[in-house]
Amino acid sequence: MADTPVIENATTFRRRSVAIVGLGLMGGSLALALKAAGHQGRLIGIARRPQTLHTAQALGAIDDADSDLSAVSAADLVILATPVRTLLRQIPEVTQHMQPGALLLDLGSTKQAVCAALALTPPALQVLGGHPMCGKETSGLEVAEATLYQDKTFVLCPLSRTSPTSLATGLALIEALGARPLVMEPARHDRLVATISHLPYLLAAALVNLTSQVGADDAEVWQVAASGFRDTSRLAGSDPAMMLDILLTNRPAVRAALAAFRQELEQLDAWLADDDETALLHRLQAAQAQRLAFARGQVVSGGQV
Repeated sequence: MADTPVIENATTFRRRSVAIVGLGLMGGSLALALKAAGHQGRLIGIARRPQTLHTAQALGAIDDADSDLSAVSAADLVILATPVRTLLRQIPEVTQHMQPGALLLDLGSTKQAVCAALALTPPALQVLGGHPMCGKETSGLEVAEATLYQDKTFVLCPLSRTSPTSLATGLALIEALGARPLVMEPARHDRLVATISHLPYLLAAALVNLTSQVGADDAEVWQVAASGFRDTSRLAGSDPAMMLDILLTNRPAVRAALAAFRQELEQLDAWLADDDETALLHRLQAAQAQRLAFARGQVVSGGQV
């Protein structure tokens, strides 16, 4: 990082021109949140579909609309809010049009592949990896909301070339969104989200598919399914195309999480086979304590509450 940071604060950030590439749930909500926070700089929305651009302008989410990536040339800050493999394809083209010194920030759900691509961009540009830990099972501008980022963790992954000023710009963005910043390395990010986000999605999908197999023989299974099934299977309703992007760009970490979870299941199965009530109770009590501590917002470390 550079040794001479330039001051960046909420006031200077508010005047920055921002281009948002992708106006779905994440990009649309970000634009709405900036408007709600009183952003004064031009907000440029870039999307392929004319209807999306029209809707975004009708909602007052953006000032300018364009379907061409070259529109990023008017922005100090460019935010890629498209699916991971899409933004990986967009990075080389977007950076051809950015002005020197402008900052490129992504909202991708995985970070190692994205940060590696950001590292290959022209040195005259600034780059910063990002991942807001929020979302919905539904997607699209129609479900965007200004409060989506409020009180949610927003991870930043600076590269070695990311200047203090650019990191400060990322932090100012997070402040404007009402989110909570967390800075970490890309590999660590991918390992953690594989456990708390990508694995839960696969487990929910597997649960629904298993239940469907049971339902093929006994359709009443859907009649007895209640809140426990609804809560546990909720993530299976996520967009499969979006999740496929995430899984394939975080494959090693996801496979490691699956292997660890498989061991956990095998241990539970072994205790059930042995009728080991004591071991089962201890494991279930530990899980309960961890979950309650998390719900209370307490920090849990090393398996201890």
